[in-house]
Amino acid sequence: MNTIFDPFNLLLIGIALVIFWRLRSVLGSRTGNERPPFDPYAATRRTEAAPEKAPGTVLRFPQEQPVEPVSSTAEPPLPVWAGYAQEGSPLADAITKLSEADPNFTPKSFIDGAKLAYEMIVDAFAKGDKAALKDLLSKDVYDGFVTAIDARAAAGQTVDSRFVGIDKADLKEVELEGKRAWVTMKFVSEIISVTRAKDGSIIDGDPKDIREITDVWTFERDITSRDPNWKLSATEAGA
Repeated sequence: MNTIFDPFNLLLIGIALVIFWRLRSVLGSRTGNERPPFDPYAATRRTEAAPEKAPGTVLRFPQEQPVEPVSSTAEPPLPVWAGYAQEGSPLADAITKLSEADPNFTPKSFIDGAKLAYEMIVDAFAKGDKAALKDLLSKDVYDGFVTAIDARAAAGQTVDSRFVGIDKADLKEVELEGKRAWVTMKFVSEIISVTRAKDGSIIDGDPKDIREITDVWTFERDITSRDPNWKLSATEAGA
C-alpha cells in the first residue's frame, strides 16, 4: 500500500504548506529592488555631508544696523579738546579750528600716530636707515639727519640703540595757517644707546644704563593733501 497518500502524511504536508505560505507573505520574495539593510553609519555620513555649493562665490556683508534716534535728553558730546587742553586756552581754540578744517584730526589719534612715528624715527636714525627716514621727515630735517648719519659712517662709528618706551607724550602746541598745520609734541622716553668707535670701544653711553630723553618735535601736514601722513619738520632737545 502506498503511504504517500496516507491521511496522516497528507495532514503533515498540508500543515507545511500553510507555514510556508505564511512565511512568504511575511518575508516576501527577493526581486532585486529591495532596500539595502539600514546602516547607522551611512545615515550619519549622509547627515553630515556638506551641502552642494552654488556656482561662484557669494559674499555676505553684515547688514547695516538701524540708526537709533538721539534722545533729546542725551548729554552733548565733549568738545574735541577735552582732556588735552584747558577750556578757553589758545591750545583748545587751535585744536577746535584744526578739527573743523580737517574732520579726520583728533588729539587722540594724532598722539597715537606721533608716538609710533617717534619710535620709528629714533630707531631708523640709530641704524642709519635713510630709506625709512625719507617718508617720515620733511626735506630740511631729512637732510640734517642724513648729514649726521654720513658723518658717523665716515668716522667708522656705530650706534647700538634699544628703545625702552615712552613715558610721556604731551600735545604742546597746534597751529593752522591756510592749508598747512603744525602740531608740536613733547616726548619723554627711555632709551639705551651706545656709540662705539671703529675699534669697538665705547665713545658715548652705557649698554646697561637707561637714559631719559626729552624731545620736542613738530609735525607738519598739508590738510588738503590726500596723503594723511604727518612729517617731522622740526626738532629740539627739551628741558
